[in-house]
Amino acid sequence: MTAFTRVSILIVDDNSHMRRILSTLVRGFGFVDIREASDGAEALDFLQGREFDLILCDISMSPIDGIEFTTMVRRSPDSPAPMIPIIMVTGHTERLKVYAARDAGVNEFVAKPVTAVALLQRINEVILRPRPFVRAKSYFGPDRRRRTDSNYKGSFRRSSDGDDQDTYELG
Repeated sequence: MTAFTRVSILIVDDNSHMRRILSTLVRGFGFVDIREASDGAEALDFLQGREFDLILCDISMSPIDGIEFTTMVRRSPDSPAPMIPIIMVTGHTERLKVYAARDAGVNEFVAKPVTAVALLQRINEVILRPRPFVRAKSYFGPDRRRRTDSNYKGSFRRSSDGDDQDTYELG
């Protein structure tokens, strides 16, 4: 766990109790550089002022919710950290919300109530086994494919994948 002592983390949630729970959990994992923001707007201010290695973010916040925050981090031309790992931590697990978070560019998704095991598993995924990033006309974020198929020889999985693509970059 000592590997996390050098990892800075930003926790973004409008509920102070939830921020405290997440802070306690990640501190228990070995994180020492932990900052908290009460909404997406405050988190964007934090990102302008310093570098972070990981973000834990809620979906439901105001004035900028977690999906809008993720979209701004990923796609804004002045974003200081478009490739920072973002783990969405939320009680809103409806399929449309999960898809919206994925399409905004989150790396992982953890459902509330959060367990230490689930959170640590997602953190390990984004830190120890990061997926390459993909840039397309309508998407920038981690590659959504979790598995690679050694038999597949093309850039896209479906014949329609190239229809809206400017570029397709991994890396």
